[in-house]
Amino acid sequence: MNKAPPAIFSRNRCAAKWGRARARYKCDNSSSFLLDDLTGDVIERVGFMQLQPQRALVVGDWSDSVATALSDLGADIAVGQLGHFNEELPAPAGSRFDLIVHLMGLGMVNDLPGALIHARATLAEGGVFIAAFPGAGSLSSLRNIALAADGERPAPRIHPMIDSASSSALLQRAGFGRQVVDSHTLSVRYRSLGQLVSDLRDHGLTASLEKPSPALGRQWLSRAQEAFDTLRDEDGKVTENFEMMTLTAWK
Repeated sequence: MNKAPPAIFSRNRCAAKWGRARARYKCDNSSSFLLDDLTGDVIERVGFMQLQPQRALVVGDWSDSVATALSDLGADIAVGQLGHFNEELPAPAGSRFDLIVHLMGLGMVNDLPGALIHARATLAEGGVFIAAFPGAGSLSSLRNIALAADGERPAPRIHPMIDSASSSALLQRAGFGRQVVDSHTLSVRYRSLGQLVSDLRDHGLTASLEKPSPALGRQWLSRAQEAFDTLRDEDGKVTENFEMMTLTAWK
């Protein structure tokens, strides 16, 4: 009997943060540069590959940019919302798509091997699966800040992220006939720690671990601010990097 995968992420906490990201997207002062980068990359990829899907499933694009672009190509679109769409369950019987696009959230699925197997099973023969999300090279500055603020008792403040090698191996394990994993880095300059945290909330990248970390007290926040200040460059800003990964696989 196969053992259930470890519950690293809380589905309830994930649903809450994705819902908050969708709500914040509608606000005038929200940021969406990570989502914009991923949607633009996917749309460009679809054009370069000259895909003409008849049926497509789009998960995680609360801007609706990808769904609109695919609809303009004549595709019949099904939409899944992060936090409601369950990647770890088989699709309903008879569900078949020529293209599946999953944005932002695939790195926060407990049973990622199972999710990829289900995605492949849902594709029509010759169908394409594209997933794009922040990868393991992201948030190096914030990790250092959190470690400094935790002091001698480090806590899991930032969830584990997937790297390129693991992604490629998982796609192969799921049975895809061919796969390509690539990434690029977005470097963002921050004048305040608060703005960095706000941007993470806008993108649904805040904590969602099954076992919550200890609460952040005033002393922790003070140490975090001190650590942020030590990372400032000559212009007073701190650089944070986001590794934007894209997985492309063919059935």
